[in-house]
Amino acid sequence: MQQHFSLAECDVVGFDLDHTLCRYHLPQSARLIYDSFAQYLVTEKGYDEDLLNLAPDSLDFCCKGLVLDIEEGNFLKLAEDGTVLRASHGTKSMTFDEILELYGRKEWKHFNTVSGMVSRTAKYYLYDNYFDLPGALLCARVVDSLDQHDGQKKYDFWKDMVAAIQHNYKITAFKEDCGMYFPEVKNHPDKYLQRCPESVKKWLKQLKNAGKTLLLITSSHSDYCRLLCEHVLGNDFEEYFDILITNALKPGFFSHTPNQRPFRTLENDEEQEALLSLDKPGWYSQGNAIQLYDLLKKMTGKLDPKVVYFGDSMHSDIFPARHYSNWETVFILEELLGDKGIMPAKAESEPLEKKGKYE
Repeated sequence: MQQHFSLAECDVVGFDLDHTLCRYHLPQSARLIYDSFAQYLVTEKGYDEDLLNLAPDSLDFCCKGLVLDIEEGNFLKLAEDGTVLRASHGTKSMTFDEILELYGRKEWKHFNTVSGMVSRTAKYYLYDNYFDLPGALLCARVVDSLDQHDGQKKYDFWKDMVAAIQHNYKITAFKEDCGMYFPEVKNHPDKYLQRCPESVKKWLKQLKNAGKTLLLITSSHSDYCRLLCEHVLGNDFEEYFDILITNALKPGFFSHTPNQRPFRTLENDEEQEALLSLDKPGWYSQGNAIQLYDLLKKMTGKLDPKVVYFGDSMHSDIFPARHYSNWETVFILEELLGDKGIMPAKAESEPLEKKGKYE
């Protein structure tokens, strides 16, 4: 990271949508996501119906950065050097001795690939965003259930979990009212979505008035994006952005070439033919950072416009935007809000030299 960073020096300001510009009511959305996956496993794949029952505080099991060791049914929290800090088998916490026996004091065998941001393989799964995080609890409970009924040593439930995710989030699900997730958010948006504060909307307008080019780049499909933006920003949401890119399929948006991932136009939320180049501002689907940057050069009149991108996923937003496109990045980490309640109180009797620590 550079020593000094100034937003004023950036020519282009880009935003992710989900959990960045659009904040969710996390307890409600986490429960909905859990239920949507569990319902599919029970009704379509014949899993234990008890998965549908959830104790009020059990979602506390979920935290970003959890790694599921799929074949072992273990959840790991890794240290910076790749050693296992904490682990559970299913929902059951493992003791220090159990962790030592299974993983030793050395770095976890898949650690290099995790730190290289390659987080989707048949051996393990890295949870780093709120859209699949409730699935961690569901997988842990599936392990508990299989242990109880089958006494399994190796697990093969992951293919069913992937099917549950695809069923609820597939590109046509919003239009077809398929699955549990999209129909519920459509019918009760206020229950799950937080409206954007007026201060943020004012700031976006100030950025545009200051001559900045504003981007929205989201992996959500255009119909879901429209629902979110109209609800959190208002019906005039398109006026905030010069370019809107939906179904961006990040991190591939940043790492793929124009041939691998061309831009497409949209008509009634249906993707049209592939474009050979990106010639003007507007609303597009899929695409790649290379052709986008060429357009940004034209729009800003600069050979090397400086871009900053705000996002909430290390895997899909922050790492690829910085690594492949050399953009500045701002990481939105909602968990930091939780620190507000535990700031130490400054007692009047404290000596001055101690006070400085907290400031």
